Amino acid sequence: MTQGRPLLNRRLTEFGTTIFAEMSALAARTGSINLGQGFPDTDGPEEIREAAVRALREGKGNQYPPGPGVPELRTAIAEHQQRFHGLVYDPDAEVLVTAGATEAIAAALLALVEPGDEVIALEPYYDSYAACVAMAGGTRVPVTLRPHGGAYGLDLDELRAAVTPRTRLILLNTPHNPTGTVLTREELAAVAALACERDLLVVTDEVYEHLVFEGEHLPLASFPGMRERTVTISSAGKTFSFTGWKVGWITASPELVTAVRSAKQYLTYVSAGPLQYAVADALRLPDTYFDALRADLRTKRDLLSDGLAAAGFGVYRPAGTYFVTTDIRPLGGGDDGFAFCRALPGRCGVVAIPNAVFYDHREEGAPFVRFAFCKRVEVLADAVARLGALTR
Repeated sequence: MTQGRPLLNRRLTEFGTTIFAEMSALAARTGSINLGQGFPDTDGPEEIREAAVRALREGKGNQYPPGPGVPELRTAIAEHQQRFHGLVYDPDAEVLVTAGATEAIAAALLALVEPGDEVIALEPYYDSYAACVAMAGGTRVPVTLRPHGGAYGLDLDELRAAVTPRTRLILLNTPHNPTGTVLTREELAAVAALACERDLLVVTDEVYEHLVFEGEHLPLASFPGMRERTVTISSAGKTFSFTGWKVGWITASPELVTAVRSAKQYLTYVSAGPLQYAVADALRLPDTYFDALRADLRTKRDLLSDGLAAAGFGVYRPAGTYFVTTDIRPLGGGDDGFAFCRALPGRCGVVAIPNAVFYDHREEGAPFVRFAFCKRVEVLADAVARLGALTR
């Protein structure tokens, strides 16, 4: 304590050590299979890894790269948006490279949110959203996705009711972590209409854009009136299984990119110089790569989902991402996801994440637990066998 004040900024006092750090440490301590944190246990394409090595050896990006990102990557991002989504962006004025999607979210909120502004986010939400809103001085307003008929859905009336004169922007995530929901064309059209009607900005986290198993991923920026009011965020980590590279990006109008860059330049300024060249190559991989990625993860989704159902969980089979949400109540041990996850390693040697950490309304997420299936098939099969102990 100094001057009678706590050391930590009061905006961050509610945020302690992340649940991911706690559960990963628990996995290491107990020798459990870690299906908590969402990172693959194999690297991405060898040719992309070699592209990074080649860039290092050729001296590409070893010194500060350009603030907006290397031109080769910005061009590849623009090409990707047109190739997969039909969206045309100027790589020089409408693309910004960031230190992963997490920095992109932070920079966007720091740039666009004033103290007192309200930010609507779909609950449950990725944990950095709340911290970034807090650091920007905003007020988060959760709109809860609720389970129904084996999936999570967005209540459009609840979303509309959440908008007030103080609402600045909607922070949207689809495909959605942790529920695996992929918002439909009708839902996105309603969000777009609301944003236009109430003159709202929208920041969209689309890092799982290529991990869709049912339905289709539709960028909100492709809807009428949204091109000029949407900051679209994605990254290389989830699509190419190089989560440690932390190469992300935004695409938006020149005015929005300029605003976000104004904040981003004082966060990392630049990062991952040589890796940016490799990610440029990755974005140009043939369709067969993206198709194989989806097929592989669909197989793993079904393996883990079927195993969880057999172990007695209520299972919400995801339409996208590489996470599956489960309901622990059918197992008969109560509805405390925190207690369940902390006991699970001792019971059967598997680690998961309690969904309640992703909620403002903790009671809404209390009985739900998230498992990651971005692991090798043999690891998932072992986890399924271990989870079978819950029914014995």
